[in-house]
Amino acid sequence: MKKFVKRALLGVAAVCTVVALALVSTTLVHAVASGIESGRIEQYGQKVDVDGRQMNVLVAGDAADTIVLLPGSGTASPVLDFQPLVDDLARDHRVIVVEPFGYGLSDGTDRERTTENVVAEVHAALQELGVDRYILMGHSIAGIYGLEFAERYPDEVTAFVGIDTSVPGQPGMDEEFPTGLFAAVRNLGLMRLITAIGGVGYDEPVYTDEAREQITLISNRNSLSPTYLDEMDHFGSNFGNALGTSFPEQLPLLLFVEADNANNGDWMGLHERQAAEVSDGTVIPVDGEHYLHHTHAAEIAQDFREWQLARSL
Repeated sequence: MKKFVKRALLGVAAVCTVVALALVSTTLVHAVASGIESGRIEQYGQKVDVDGRQMNVLVAGDAADTIVLLPGSGTASPVLDFQPLVDDLARDHRVIVVEPFGYGLSDGTDRERTTENVVAEVHAALQELGVDRYILMGHSIAGIYGLEFAERYPDEVTAFVGIDTSVPGQPGMDEEFPTGLFAAVRNLGLMRLITAIGGVGYDEPVYTDEAREQITLISNRNSLSPTYLDEMDHFGSNFGNALGTSFPEQLPLLLFVEADNANNGDWMGLHERQAAEVSDGTVIPVDGEHYLHHTHAAEIAQDFREWQLARSL
């Protein structure tokens, strides 16, 4: 029995040693690779000053009508993520992609990621650009931020267009996320390892190899950053504060929605009820997954144009 216990303890010690050495290795690799990769990230867009920090934005096209695009939660590079849609819309619109703090090439921040703060910062960036009238278009979490945006700046937002956007009351958003564990995963270099094994997606042919490489580099920099983890910590309160809110009744609303959401059988219903709360609400089902603009950019752009033309927006 004593021999068995001794061997077991030696085995456990050996396993712990291997794991510790592996974690030391991933941590060192992450630190070294991060320094090297920072020089390989290609700059795009332009920087504007917001609260003493630099927020990155991209302005494409020079038409009179302006669209402001807001990303989904945790998008590594909103500019590259939206590129197929931007390329299409910029043919007859001015399109502005805003990369909130912690996203893309923007700085991080230690300011709390409440809906109010995120919206105020994005609005400040638009003011720096002299933009004061626009259609607000966004993906995923932008549906929650868009509600605050439209309520706070009704003289600026002329319409809201959602791309499978989040909705107040959607299930699962009151859960607490293990952000402390996620921070450890990042700091130990495990997130980089996961990305190396699983990739970052963007396998659609509309994304070039160069774009995928840049998205990977920026993802390694931004994934599970302190700024994003703080935003994740605020999901519950931000969604909770949005309960019972709706877009202004006279604001035109267009929602592109995943037609068959396997995780939420009422996904379409949630958006149809949201659209019914305004006087001009339209829901367009799309046969695709959550990132509809990756696979249906041309369709979204064309349907949006027809919807916009019908309303002379």
